[in-house]
Amino acid sequence: MKLTSNLQENLHALHKILPVGKSFDLLEKVLYIHGRTFYLYFLDGFAKDTNLEYIRRDIYALPKEELDKVHSAEELIRLGISSIEVSTETDIDEMVKALLAGQTILLFDNSSSAAIIDLRTYPTRGINEPEKEKTIRGARDGFVETIVFNTALIRRRIRDPHLIFEMMNIGQVSNTDVAIGYLSNKVDKKLLKKVKDTLNQLHVNALTMGDQTLIESINEEKWFNPFPKARYTERPDVAAAQVTEGKIVILVDNSPTAIIVPTGIFDFLQDADDYYVPVITGNYLRFVRHIIFLVNLFLTPVYVLIVRYESMIPSSLSFLLPDDPLNVALFIQFLALEFAVDGLKIASLNTPSSLGTSLSVIGGLILGEYAVKTGWVVPHTIFYMAIVALSSFTQPSIELSYGIKMMRMIMLLGAGLFGIWGFAIAVVLDIILLLTTKTFTGEPYLYPLIPFNWSALRTLIFRTKVQTKQSANKH
Repeated sequence: MKLTSNLQENLHALHKILPVGKSFDLLEKVLYIHGRTFYLYFLDGFAKDTNLEYIRRDIYALPKEELDKVHSAEELIRLGISSIEVSTETDIDEMVKALLAGQTILLFDNSSSAAIIDLRTYPTRGINEPEKEKTIRGARDGFVETIVFNTALIRRRIRDPHLIFEMMNIGQVSNTDVAIGYLSNKVDKKLLKKVKDTLNQLHVNALTMGDQTLIESINEEKWFNPFPKARYTERPDVAAAQVTEGKIVILVDNSPTAIIVPTGIFDFLQDADDYYVPVITGNYLRFVRHIIFLVNLFLTPVYVLIVRYESMIPSSLSFLLPDDPLNVALFIQFLALEFAVDGLKIASLNTPSSLGTSLSVIGGLILGEYAVKTGWVVPHTIFYMAIVALSSFTQPSIELSYGIKMMRMIMLLGAGLFGIWGFAIAVVLDIILLLTTKTFTGEPYLYPLIPFNWSALRTLIFRTKVQTKQSANKH
């Protein structure tokens, strides 16, 4: 619906859409200046009173004879409020969308257009270091829930004219701002087009849960696939580094997390700490992380096989076998402990910080001790499950750690129920699941291993030296 030159008609049409007078934070302010009537609409909490006063001051400063000649928002902007970031609009629906995004609407008599004035001040918290992605050295800032702050944190690290952030609006109800960031001279143009087309064609009711809602709305993978299809980070330095490598960063308003695409399984095994230490140290840390990744995946299923085929174990390794009788099948003990560990994690998240440490100690020690004494579990299962639980925190990605957990539980079931053949079938099923998994943008999940690309794989497995301009010219 378009605006007309009749102010009352415009106000009536606007009031039919907006809950003026019903919602306390939707405010209407009337200004009478030199015999003309001006209506301001804004959301409390986004526009400061002092900024609104600047509008009244600028219009009031116009001579009456000049103000009488103003019959459009364009003329008013040119004469009176040109120093403020402002645009014009003639469509009421677009005006409402801008208002609900925090901008201020200025309507006045004898004008068939409205001024859209950006006076937004964003409520936000400090850009503190993310709890999950702390580093020994390096930057201590992190993304926040305000999208313009997040783009600024990346822009601060990449001062290149090729860095582009394209804004779009997603969600029929939420109308959430989503920004796509990339370097125009390095990004894969086909990939960029695919990402933009996918987001433009997305029909979702609301992005109330931010980035996760966006990923679930786009991805067509089956619900039982546990692997994350995109990498998440709350660190601006990580996001900036990925952008310089040709990746695309997707920022969702109200979310302190950046989505990095395309992302395969090897991308999840990298950590910011690898690049804040010398090359040899970074390679050592990455090697340790990869070894722990394999231990975390295979430790408990392999131990179930060792106990199941204890007659084939050399006497030198007999200490691995439990001394106590197994009242409960070993694989069931491990599965029960998998659930128990996740239960303790959930409990710790919902426990007040002042009590968290005490209750976690009580839960870990007392429950574990009495579980052994009552015969539900043997000490070996407690020990190996503790290794698995602690080693899961060496992976930077929480989402991938749960994908690994699902793979491990499938192997536990196979080994416990059907022995070595069940374990082998479970491994094959896990491999098939990995092979059939696609990333957010449709690439193979195991790339650059499958299809094989050594130059790309080498940089993901090993911490390589930063390439300078001189070294690049030599090659």
